[in-house]
Amino acid sequence: MSTTADELREEVRQRYAEAATKASGGGCGCNDDGSCCGNVCCEGEAGKFGETLYDAEQRGDLPAAATLASLGCGNPTAVADLRAGETVLDLGSGGGIDVILSAKRVGPTGTAYGVDMTDEMLALAQRNARDAGVTNVHFLKGVIEQIPLPAASVDVVISNCVINLSTDKPAVLKEIARVLKPGGRIGVSDVVAEDRLSPGDRATRGSYVGCIAGALSQSEYEAGLEAAGFEQISVEFTHEVADGMHGAIVKAVKASEPAGA
Repeated sequence: MSTTADELREEVRQRYAEAATKASGGGCGCNDDGSCCGNVCCEGEAGKFGETLYDAEQRGDLPAAATLASLGCGNPTAVADLRAGETVLDLGSGGGIDVILSAKRVGPTGTAYGVDMTDEMLALAQRNARDAGVTNVHFLKGVIEQIPLPAASVDVVISNCVINLSTDKPAVLKEIARVLKPGGRIGVSDVVAEDRLSPGDRATRGSYVGCIAGALSQSEYEAGLEAAGFEQISVEFTHEVADGMHGAIVKAVKASEPAGA
C-alpha cells in the first residue's frame, strides 16, 4: 500500500519531534539507523552528513541542545553571505541553530525568522535562542509549503536538509519566491541526486525521513527554481552521502521586477 503525502508528513513530524525530545535531554537527536538527515554531534551513520557542517568556533558559541538538534547536511549560513540589517528566513528551523547563527550575522538591525511544523522543535528553538542571548529572532509554526509571512518580506531564505522532506516541492519553491523581495536570494543545503538516478533508485538508497528517498535530482532542482522565477541558479555537490546522492549547496536569485512594474 502506498503512503500518502499526509502520512509522509506525519512520519516526518513524529521523527523530528522525537529528535527534539532527545536533544532537550542532552542526547543525540539522530538515531544511528539512517532515520534522519544526520547530526553534527553524533557518531557513525548518524553523523555521516556532517562533513561540511559547523566549525568548532561556531559550535562553541551555541547552546549544546542547538547542535544536538541540528539534523542537517550542510551549513547554509556559510554560503548565504548574510549582511547586517537583512531579514533572513530559515525553512524547517528545527532546534534553531541556523536561525541563531543568522541572527548574529545580520546583527541587531536585522531579523532572523524560523519556520517549523513541530511543536517540540519550536519550544527547543525558543529555549536555545534565549540561552544564546539573541533577541532578533522569531520562530513561527507552519509548513514550508505555506510560509506564514507576507509577500516580499525577506531578503534571504536558507534551509538545511529540509526541502527534500517536503511532499510538494514545487509549492515550496513558489513560496520561497513569494516571500523573497525582488533580487532576494536563497542559500540552501540539501540532499540532491545525480540525474542518472530515478525516483525508484533514490528510494533504494535510504528512507524518506532520512532525506534520501524524497530528494530531487540536480536537473529537477534547477528546473523547479527556474519555474518559480529564479535566476543565477547553482546546484553544487559538496560530498557524497550515498551512491549517487550528495549533500549540495543550492543558490539562486529571485528575478527583479521589470522596470516600471
